[in-house]
Amino acid sequence: MDATYDAWAGPTVGQVGELAVLEAVTRRLPAGSPLVGPGDDCAVVAAPDGRFVVTTDMMVHGPDFRWAWSSPADVGWKAAATNLSDVAAMGAVPSGLVVALAAPQETPVAVLEAFAEGVRAGVEALAPGCGVVGGDLSTSATFTVTVTAFGDLSGGAAVLRSGASVGDVLAVSGALGPAARGLSRLFRDGVDADGEPSRSAVVASGADTDPDVARQRRPVPPIADGPLAATAGATAMLDLSDGLAIDAGRLARASRVTLELDDDEALDAAALHGGEDHGLLATFPPGAVLPGGFRRVGVVRERGEHDLVRGGSAVPTTGWDPYADWDGASG
Repeated sequence: MDATYDAWAGPTVGQVGELAVLEAVTRRLPAGSPLVGPGDDCAVVAAPDGRFVVTTDMMVHGPDFRWAWSSPADVGWKAAATNLSDVAAMGAVPSGLVVALAAPQETPVAVLEAFAEGVRAGVEALAPGCGVVGGDLSTSATFTVTVTAFGDLSGGAAVLRSGASVGDVLAVSGALGPAARGLSRLFRDGVDADGEPSRSAVVASGADTDPDVARQRRPVPPIADGPLAATAGATAMLDLSDGLAIDAGRLARASRVTLELDDDEALDAAALHGGEDHGLLATFPPGAVLPGGFRRVGVVRERGEHDLVRGGSAVPTTGWDPYADWDGASG
């Protein structure tokens, strides 16, 4: 049991049972406009042009969030944001989410209600019109969230990682680095004398009001810029979930090119190698007008020895790795 559950009063999921929990959670989730929503064995979601994009993402207590550092509403927001950004990275408009939760028996129902409120707030802020069309509940020793997201391509082509061409402009939309800086501060100032995550330490250190910590808890991906990029002719795109360097490496390998970063002092270690900002990385044809919040960070070169270079030197394509870095070492 997580000690931070002590702050939440009321009956637990084990005491009230699945039907009561489901009702408490469902009424707090954004409904969207599915043809058939929650309540049947499946939802029915429109696919106006005969296609849809689909993605799924898992968040597990420990490697992906800590109750000592994030509220249930924060976790709900983040679960929505991380999936909505993947849909946007394909150039699609988010159309629906399916949310599955596995919680320990002793979890207060109020925790799941607050989680659902966080999902609602995130969806309404980032992708108005999208909604939760279904999901599942189970029990587990570790609190686990899985979200599946669907998106509408609106008649356009999906923007893949593999379409970058030599001479294209490399551009990003969204913040680079605050989530990693926020996580670093939490691991520095948000622990007790034994080095364990501590809510009281977060508050006492002032980290609770740090804007970078806020971005770690609740990323703000530029969802609308994904479809804008597709309309503007983006040749390749992906979500910056694990850090600019590692995700740029993925795009470079998929497109069989080398990406050259501009000599920009704003591209510091946190911007390059820190994850969880969930911005967008895209390439555009030379001379294209960059849409929305996109800004240039480099150019596409012929395939060379390295995936990513700056100033003639290779940039390590490292970033967040949940199997190696869940203690926060890489953000």
